[in-house]
Amino acid sequence: MTVTGVSVGRPLEAPPTRRFRLTLPILLAGVAALVVLLSIARVVTGANDITSGGTVSAALGLAVPIGLAGLGGLWSERSGVVNIGLEGMMILGTWFGAWGSLQFHSPWAGVIAGAIGGALGGAIHALATVTFGVDHIIAGVAINIVGLGFTQYLSKLFFEGTPGGGAKQSPGLPHMPTLSVPWIGEPLRTLEARHWFLLSDFAGVLRGITQDVSSFTILAILLVPLSFYALWRTAFGLRVRACGERPGAAESLGVNVYLYKWIAVLISGALAGLGGAFLSIVAAGIYRDGQTGGRGYIGLAAMIFGNWRPGGLAGGAVLFGYTDALQLRQGGTSVHALLLVVAMLLAAVAVYQLVRQRRNTAALITAIGAIVVFAVFVVTDTVPEQFTSFTPHLTTLLVLSLASQRLRMPAADGIPYRRGQTI
Repeated sequence: MTVTGVSVGRPLEAPPTRRFRLTLPILLAGVAALVVLLSIARVVTGANDITSGGTVSAALGLAVPIGLAGLGGLWSERSGVVNIGLEGMMILGTWFGAWGSLQFHSPWAGVIAGAIGGALGGAIHALATVTFGVDHIIAGVAINIVGLGFTQYLSKLFFEGTPGGGAKQSPGLPHMPTLSVPWIGEPLRTLEARHWFLLSDFAGVLRGITQDVSSFTILAILLVPLSFYALWRTAFGLRVRACGERPGAAESLGVNVYLYKWIAVLISGALAGLGGAFLSIVAAGIYRDGQTGGRGYIGLAAMIFGNWRPGGLAGGAVLFGYTDALQLRQGGTSVHALLLVVAMLLAAVAVYQLVRQRRNTAALITAIGAIVVFAVFVVTDTVPEQFTSFTPHLTTLLVLSLASQRLRMPAADGIPYRRGQTI
Protein backbone atom coordinates (compact mmCIF):
# COMPACT_ATOMS: atom_id res chain seq x y z
CA MET A 1 0.00 0.00 0.00
CA THR A 2 1.25 3.46 -0.89
CA VAL A 3 0.06 6.91 0.11
CA THR A 4 1.23 9.79 -2.11
CA GLY A 5 4.00 7.64 -3.44
CA VAL A 6 5.36 6.55 -0.02
CA SER A 7 5.21 2.89 0.97
CA VAL A 8 3.58 2.27 4.36
CA GLY A 9 3.63 -1.51 4.22
CA ARG A 10 7.08 -1.76 5.89
CA PRO A 11 9.21 0.55 8.03
CA LEU A 12 11.71 2.82 6.39
CA GLU A 13 15.27 1.52 6.54
CA ALA A 14 17.89 3.72 8.14
CA PRO A 15 20.65 4.79 5.79
CA PRO A 16 23.74 2.63 6.19
CA THR A 17 26.51 4.15 8.28
CA ARG A 18 29.76 4.74 6.48
CA ARG A 19 32.81 3.16 8.08
CA PHE A 20 36.04 5.07 8.06
CA ARG A 21 38.64 3.38 5.88
CA LEU A 22 42.30 4.27 6.01
CA THR A 23 43.34 4.66 2.38
CA LEU A 24 46.73 5.68 1.01
CA PRO A 25 45.66 9.30 0.20
CA ILE A 26 44.25 9.73 3.72
CA LEU A 27 47.43 8.27 5.22
CA LEU A 28 49.66 10.59 3.19
CA ALA A 29 47.48 13.59 4.09
CA GLY A 30 47.77 12.68 7.77
CA VAL A 31 51.56 12.38 7.57
CA ALA A 32 51.77 15.73 5.76
CA ALA A 33 49.60 17.41 8.42
CA LEU A 34 51.78 15.97 11.16
CA VAL A 35 54.94 17.27 9.48
CA VAL A 36 53.31 20.72 9.28
CA LEU A 37 52.65 20.67 13.04
CA LEU A 38 56.20 19.55 13.74
CA SER A 39 57.53 22.29 11.46
CA ILE A 40 55.53 24.93 13.35
CA ALA A 41 56.87 23.60 16.66
CA ARG A 42 60.44 23.62 15.29
CA VAL A 43 60.20 27.23 14.15
CA VAL A 44 58.63 28.40 17.41
CA THR A 45 60.99 26.54 19.75
CA GLY A 46 64.18 26.33 17.69
CA ALA A 47 64.45 22.57 18.39
CA ASN A 48 65.72 21.72 14.91
CA ASP A 49 66.27 18.08 15.77
CA ILE A 50 62.59 17.14 15.95
CA THR A 51 62.42 16.75 12.15
CA SER A 52 66.07 16.09 11.37
CA GLY A 53 67.15 13.14 9.25
CA GLY A 54 69.06 11.71 12.21
CA THR A 55 65.97 11.72 14.44
CA VAL A 56 63.77 10.17 11.76
CA SER A 57 66.38 7.48 11.05
CA ALA A 58 66.71 6.74 14.77
CA ALA A 59 62.93 6.63 15.17
CA LEU A 60 62.67 4.14 12.32
CA GLY A 61 65.30 1.91 13.88
CA LEU A 62 63.67 2.09 17.30
CA ALA A 63 60.22 1.39 15.84
CA VAL A 64 61.24 -1.83 14.05
CA PRO A 65 61.62 -4.15 17.09
CA ILE A 66 58.44 -2.72 18.63
CA GLY A 67 56.57 -3.20 15.37
CA LEU A 68 57.81 -6.78 14.93
CA ALA A 69 56.79 -7.64 18.48
CA GLY A 70 53.39 -6.05 17.81
CA LEU A 71 52.99 -8.07 14.61
CA GLY A 72 53.78 -11.19 16.60
CA GLY A 73 51.06 -10.31 19.09
CA LEU A 74 48.66 -9.61 16.21
CA TRP A 75 49.07 -13.08 14.69
CA SER A 76 48.64 -14.80 18.03
CA GLU A 77 45.67 -12.82 19.26
CA ARG A 78 43.85 -12.95 15.94
CA SER A 79 43.83 -16.72 16.45
CA GLY A 80 42.48 -16.28 19.98
CA VAL A 81 45.68 -16.76 21.99
CA VAL A 82 46.83 -13.87 24.20
CA ASN A 83 50.61 -13.60 23.99
CA ILE A 84 52.06 -11.88 27.03
CA GLY A 85 55.23 -13.87 26.36
CA LEU A 86 56.38 -11.56 23.53
CA GLU A 87 59.11 -10.15 25.77
CA GLY A 88 60.54 -13.60 26.46
CA MET A 89 60.39 -14.51 22.76
CA MET A 90 62.23 -11.30 21.91
CA ILE A 91 64.89 -12.16 24.50
CA LEU A 92 65.35 -15.55 22.84
CA GLY A 93 65.62 -13.76 19.49
CA THR A 94 68.38 -11.45 20.72
CA TRP A 95 70.55 -14.36 21.88
CA PHE A 96 69.90 -16.72 18.98
CA GLY A 97 70.36 -13.87 16.49
CA ALA A 98 73.80 -13.11 17.94
CA TRP A 99 74.74 -16.78 18.12
CA GLY A 100 73.69 -17.44 14.53
CA SER A 101 75.60 -14.42 13.24
CA LEU A 102 78.79 -15.54 14.99
CA GLN A 103 78.42 -19.23 14.21
CA PHE A 104 77.88 -18.77 10.47
CA HIS A 105 79.69 -15.41 10.07
CA SER A 106 76.65 -13.82 8.44
CA PRO A 107 74.06 -11.38 9.82
CA TRP A 108 71.34 -13.03 7.71
CA ALA A 109 72.09 -16.36 9.37
CA GLY A 110 71.52 -14.52 12.65
CA VAL A 111 68.16 -13.25 11.37
CA ILE A 112 67.05 -16.81 10.61
CA ALA A 113 68.39 -18.08 13.94
CA GLY A 114 66.61 -15.27 15.80
CA ALA A 115 63.30 -16.20 14.14
CA ILE A 116 63.85 -19.86 15.08
CA GLY A 117 64.65 -18.89 18.68
CA GLY A 118 61.48 -16.83 18.94
CA ALA A 119 59.46 -19.63 17.33
CA LEU A 120 60.82 -21.98 20.01
CA GLY A 121 59.23 -19.72 22.63
CA GLY A 122 56.06 -19.67 20.52
CA ALA A 123 56.01 -23.48 20.44
CA ILE A 124 56.20 -23.62 24.24
CA HIS A 125 53.39 -21.08 24.50
CA ALA A 126 51.23 -22.99 21.99
CA LEU A 127 51.89 -26.29 23.76
CA ALA A 128 50.79 -24.79 27.08
CA THR A 129 47.78 -22.78 25.92
CA VAL A 130 46.44 -24.60 22.85
CA THR A 131 47.25 -28.22 23.66
CA PHE A 132 47.01 -28.27 27.46
CA GLY A 133 44.62 -25.35 27.99
CA VAL A 134 46.82 -23.43 30.44
CA ASP A 135 45.73 -19.86 31.22
CA HIS A 136 47.26 -17.63 28.54
CA ILE A 137 48.52 -14.97 30.94
CA ILE A 138 50.23 -17.47 33.23
CA ALA A 139 51.88 -19.21 30.28
CA GLY A 140 53.11 -15.91 28.84
CA VAL A 141 54.60 -14.74 32.14
CA ALA A 142 56.34 -18.10 32.50
CA ILE A 143 57.90 -17.75 29.05
CA ASN A 144 59.22 -14.28 29.95
CA ILE A 145 60.91 -15.73 33.04
CA VAL A 146 62.23 -18.82 31.27
CA GLY A 147 63.50 -16.82 28.27
CA LEU A 148 65.56 -14.54 30.51
CA GLY A 149 67.07 -17.36 32.54
CA PHE A 150 67.71 -19.60 29.53
CA THR A 151 69.64 -16.93 27.60
CA GLN A 152 71.73 -16.08 30.66
CA TYR A 153 72.71 -19.75 30.92
CA LEU A 154 73.49 -19.95 27.19
CA SER A 155 75.64 -16.81 27.38
CA LYS A 156 77.78 -18.34 30.10
CA LEU A 157 78.02 -21.54 28.08
CA PHE A 158 78.91 -20.08 24.66
CA PHE A 159 80.17 -16.49 25.08
CA GLU A 160 82.12 -16.57 28.34
CA GLY A 161 85.84 -16.77 27.65
CA THR A 162 85.59 -15.69 23.99
CA PRO A 163 87.40 -12.52 22.80
CA GLY A 164 85.10 -9.59 23.54
CA GLY A 165 82.43 -11.85 25.02
CA GLY A 166 81.37 -12.74 28.52
CA ALA A 167 78.57 -13.99 30.73
CA LYS A 168 76.49 -10.89 29.93
CA GLN A 169 77.38 -10.17 26.31
CA SER A 170 78.59 -11.62 23.03
CA PRO A 171 81.57 -10.61 20.89
CA GLY A 172 80.94 -8.03 18.18
CA LEU A 173 78.60 -9.22 15.42
CA PRO A 174 78.97 -9.03 11.62
CA HIS A 175 77.61 -5.80 10.14
CA MET A 176 74.22 -5.78 8.43
CA PRO A 177 74.36 -4.02 5.02
CA THR A 178 72.51 -0.74 4.51
CA LEU A 179 70.80 0.70 1.44
CA SER A 180 70.37 4.31 0.24
CA VAL A 181 68.44 5.95 -2.57
CA PRO A 182 71.23 7.33 -4.79
CA TRP A 183 71.82 10.99 -5.74
CA ILE A 184 69.37 12.58 -3.29
CA GLY A 185 71.23 12.31 0.02
CA GLU A 186 73.39 15.44 -0.23
CA PRO A 187 70.69 17.69 -1.78
CA LEU A 188 68.31 16.70 1.03
CA ARG A 189 71.01 17.32 3.65
CA THR A 190 71.69 20.79 2.20
CA LEU A 191 68.02 21.70 2.13
CA GLU A 192 67.53 20.42 5.67
CA ALA A 193 70.46 22.51 6.96
CA ARG A 194 68.80 25.76 5.76
CA HIS A 195 66.00 25.33 8.34
CA TRP A 196 63.32 26.67 6.03
CA PHE A 197 59.73 26.29 7.16
CA LEU A 198 58.21 23.02 5.96
CA LEU A 199 60.66 22.44 3.08
CA SER A 200 63.57 21.63 5.38
CA ASP A 201 61.33 19.46 7.54
CA PHE A 202 60.16 17.36 4.60
CA ALA A 203 63.79 17.10 3.48
CA GLY A 204 64.80 15.80 6.91
CA VAL A 205 62.01 13.21 6.92
CA LEU A 206 62.86 12.02 3.41
CA ARG A 207 66.57 11.80 4.23
CA GLY A 208 65.84 9.76 7.32
CA ILE A 209 63.81 7.15 5.43
CA THR A 210 65.93 6.93 2.27
CA GLN A 211 69.55 7.03 3.42
CA ASP A 212 71.56 4.30 5.17
CA VAL A 213 68.52 2.16 5.88
CA SER A 214 69.31 -1.34 7.12
CA SER A 215 68.26 -4.22 4.89
CA PHE A 216 66.66 -5.75 7.98
CA THR A 217 64.55 -2.61 8.40
CA ILE A 218 63.23 -2.95 4.85
CA LEU A 219 62.35 -6.59 5.53
CA ALA A 220 60.50 -5.59 8.70
CA ILE A 221 58.51 -2.90 6.86
CA LEU A 222 57.49 -5.38 4.15
CA LEU A 223 56.19 -7.77 6.79
CA VAL A 224 53.41 -5.29 7.69
CA PRO A 225 51.53 -5.38 4.32
CA LEU A 226 52.41 -9.07 3.98
CA SER A 227 50.71 -9.80 7.32
CA PHE A 228 47.68 -7.77 6.25
CA TYR A 229 47.42 -9.67 2.97
CA ALA A 230 47.87 -13.06 4.64
CA LEU A 231 45.29 -12.42 7.38
CA TRP A 232 42.63 -10.46 5.44
CA ARG A 233 43.01 -11.54 1.81
CA THR A 234 43.60 -15.31 1.95
CA ALA A 235 41.55 -18.33 2.98
CA PHE A 236 44.28 -19.24 5.45
CA GLY A 237 43.98 -15.86 7.17
CA LEU A 238 40.19 -16.15 7.27
CA ARG A 239 40.50 -19.47 9.11
CA VAL A 240 43.01 -18.00 11.57
CA ARG A 241 40.72 -15.07 12.34
CA ALA A 242 37.71 -17.39 12.63
CA CYS A 243 39.58 -19.30 15.35
CA GLY A 244 39.91 -16.05 17.28
CA GLU A 245 36.29 -15.00 16.81
CA ARG A 246 34.14 -18.17 16.81
CA PRO A 247 36.32 -21.28 17.16
CA GLY A 248 33.28 -23.52 17.69
CA ALA A 249 31.70 -22.32 14.45
CA ALA A 250 35.03 -22.70 12.64
CA GLU A 251 35.35 -26.28 13.87
CA SER A 252 31.82 -27.07 12.70
CA LEU A 253 32.88 -26.02 9.19
CA GLY A 254 35.85 -28.39 9.19
CA VAL A 255 38.61 -26.04 10.39
CA ASN A 256 41.26 -27.71 12.56
CA VAL A 257 41.23 -25.04 15.28
CA TYR A 258 44.18 -26.48 17.18
CA LEU A 259 46.34 -26.59 14.06
CA TYR A 260 45.61 -23.00 13.03
CA LYS A 261 46.19 -21.70 16.55
CA TRP A 262 49.52 -23.55 16.66
CA ILE A 263 50.61 -22.08 13.31
CA ALA A 264 49.60 -18.54 14.34
CA VAL A 265 51.45 -18.73 17.66
CA LEU A 266 54.57 -20.13 15.95
CA ILE A 267 54.47 -17.21 13.48
CA SER A 268 53.95 -14.89 16.45
CA GLY A 269 57.07 -16.21 18.16
CA ALA A 270 59.12 -16.02 14.96
CA LEU A 271 58.16 -12.36 14.44
CA ALA A 272 58.97 -11.48 18.06
CA GLY A 273 62.28 -13.33 17.63
CA LEU A 274 63.02 -11.21 14.56
CA GLY A 275 62.44 -8.11 16.70
CA GLY A 276 64.96 -9.40 19.21
CA ALA A 277 67.46 -10.28 16.48
CA PHE A 278 67.16 -6.72 15.15
CA LEU A 279 68.19 -5.36 18.55
CA SER A 280 71.35 -7.45 18.74
CA ILE A 281 72.39 -7.49 15.07
CA VAL A 282 71.40 -4.01 13.82
CA ALA A 283 70.66 -1.70 16.75
CA ALA A 284 73.67 -2.62 18.89
CA GLY A 285 75.91 -4.90 16.82
CA ILE A 286 76.33 -7.03 19.94
CA TYR A 287 74.19 -9.13 22.27
CA ARG A 288 73.78 -7.85 25.84
CA ASP A 289 71.79 -9.23 28.72
CA GLY A 290 68.54 -7.29 29.23
CA GLN A 291 68.73 -5.83 25.73
CA THR A 292 64.99 -5.82 25.02
CA GLY A 293 64.22 -3.28 27.76
CA GLY A 294 60.50 -4.08 27.86
CA ARG A 295 59.97 -3.59 24.12
CA GLY A 296 57.88 -6.75 23.97
CA TYR A 297 55.35 -5.12 26.28
CA ILE A 298 55.44 -1.87 24.30
CA GLY A 299 54.88 -3.92 21.13
CA LEU A 300 51.82 -5.43 22.78
CA ALA A 301 50.61 -1.90 23.58
CA ALA A 302 51.21 -0.86 19.95
CA MET A 303 49.08 -3.79 18.80
CA ILE A 304 46.23 -2.77 21.12
CA PHE A 305 46.57 0.88 20.03
CA GLY A 306 46.29 -0.31 16.41
CA ASN A 307 43.03 -2.12 17.26
CA TRP A 308 44.48 -5.48 16.28
CA ARG A 309 45.18 -4.23 12.72
CA PRO A 310 48.60 -4.10 11.00
CA GLY A 311 48.34 -0.47 9.81
CA GLY A 312 47.39 0.97 13.19
CA LEU A 313 50.00 -1.22 14.83
CA ALA A 314 52.71 0.20 12.57
CA GLY A 315 51.58 3.74 13.40
CA GLY A 316 51.78 3.00 17.11
CA ALA A 317 55.27 1.52 16.73
CA VAL A 318 56.47 4.63 14.87
CA LEU A 319 54.95 6.88 17.55
CA PHE A 320 56.73 5.04 20.36
CA GLY A 321 59.96 4.88 18.36
CA TYR A 322 59.82 8.61 17.64
CA THR A 323 59.35 9.63 21.28
CA ASP A 324 62.20 7.30 22.24
CA ALA A 325 64.44 8.85 19.56
CA LEU A 326 63.68 12.38 20.77
CA GLN A 327 64.67 11.68 24.36
CA LEU A 328 67.87 9.97 23.20
CA ARG A 329 69.05 12.75 20.88
CA GLN A 330 68.23 16.15 22.39
CA GLY A 331 66.51 15.11 25.60
CA GLY A 332 64.60 17.87 27.36
CA THR A 333 64.71 20.40 24.50
CA SER A 334 63.08 18.13 21.92
CA VAL A 335 60.53 16.70 24.34
CA HIS A 336 59.64 20.28 25.39
CA ALA A 337 58.96 21.16 21.73
CA LEU A 338 56.82 18.06 21.49
CA LEU A 339 54.53 19.53 24.18
CA LEU A 340 53.50 22.22 21.69
CA VAL A 341 52.70 19.55 19.08
CA VAL A 342 50.61 17.64 21.61
CA ALA A 343 48.69 20.81 22.54
CA MET A 344 47.91 21.52 18.87
CA LEU A 345 46.82 17.92 18.27
CA LEU A 346 44.53 17.96 21.32
CA ALA A 347 43.00 21.25 20.14
CA ALA A 348 42.33 19.73 16.70
CA VAL A 349 40.75 16.65 18.28
CA ALA A 350 38.54 18.87 20.46
CA VAL A 351 37.28 20.76 17.40
CA TYR A 352 36.60 17.48 15.58
CA GLN A 353 34.68 16.08 18.55
CA LEU A 354 32.60 19.24 18.82
CA VAL A 355 31.85 19.86 15.14
CA ARG A 356 31.68 16.39 13.59
CA GLN A 357 30.80 14.06 16.48
CA ARG A 358 28.69 16.46 18.61
CA ARG A 359 30.37 15.13 21.74
CA ASN A 360 30.36 18.28 23.82
CA THR A 361 31.62 16.75 27.07
CA ALA A 362 34.48 14.90 25.39
CA ALA A 363 35.40 18.03 23.42
CA LEU A 364 35.47 20.09 26.63
CA ILE A 365 37.73 17.59 28.41
CA THR A 366 40.08 17.43 25.41
CA ALA A 367 40.18 21.22 25.16
CA ILE A 368 41.06 21.49 28.86
CA GLY A 369 43.85 18.99 28.28
CA ALA A 370 45.15 21.08 25.38
CA ILE A 371 45.15 24.22 27.54
CA VAL A 372 47.00 22.45 30.37
CA VAL A 373 49.68 21.07 28.04
CA PHE A 374 50.10 24.47 26.37
CA ALA A 375 50.40 26.15 29.77
CA VAL A 376 53.15 23.71 30.77
CA PHE A 377 54.92 24.48 27.50
CA VAL A 378 54.73 28.24 28.08
CA VAL A 379 55.95 28.28 31.69
CA THR A 380 58.88 25.89 31.13
CA ASP A 381 62.00 26.02 28.97
CA THR A 382 62.95 22.36 29.04
CA VAL A 383 61.83 19.01 30.41
CA PRO A 384 63.84 17.43 33.25
CA GLU A 385 66.07 14.57 32.17
CA GLN A 386 64.45 12.22 34.69
CA PHE A 387 61.13 12.76 32.91
CA THR A 388 62.42 12.47 29.34
CA SER A 389 63.73 8.94 29.93
CA PHE A 390 60.16 7.97 30.87
CA THR A 391 58.63 9.60 27.77
CA PRO A 392 58.15 6.43 25.63
CA HIS A 393 56.46 4.59 28.49
CA LEU A 394 54.27 7.58 29.36
CA THR A 395 53.30 7.83 25.68
CA THR A 396 52.28 4.18 25.80
CA LEU A 397 49.97 4.80 28.78
CA LEU A 398 48.43 7.97 27.32
CA VAL A 399 47.80 6.45 23.89
CA LEU A 400 46.13 3.38 25.35
CA SER A 401 43.93 5.48 27.63
CA LEU A 402 42.83 7.74 24.76
CA ALA A 403 42.22 4.84 22.35
CA SER A 404 40.39 2.58 24.79
CA GLN A 405 36.91 3.67 23.69
CA ARG A 406 37.24 2.44 20.11
CA LEU A 407 39.02 -0.87 20.66
CA ARG A 408 37.54 -4.23 19.74
CA MET A 409 39.57 -7.33 20.48
CA PRO A 410 38.79 -10.70 18.84
CA ALA A 411 35.73 -12.16 20.53
CA ALA A 412 37.39 -15.39 21.72
CA ASP A 413 40.77 -13.84 22.50
CA GLY A 414 42.24 -15.32 25.67
CA ILE A 415 39.49 -17.91 26.16
CA PRO A 416 40.89 -21.45 26.48
CA TYR A 417 39.30 -23.64 23.81
CA ARG A 418 38.65 -27.38 23.99
CA ARG A 419 37.42 -29.35 21.01
CA GLY A 420 33.61 -29.59 20.90
CA GLN A 421 32.90 -26.29 22.70
CA THR A 422 30.33 -23.97 21.15
CA ILE A 423 32.12 -20.62 21.68
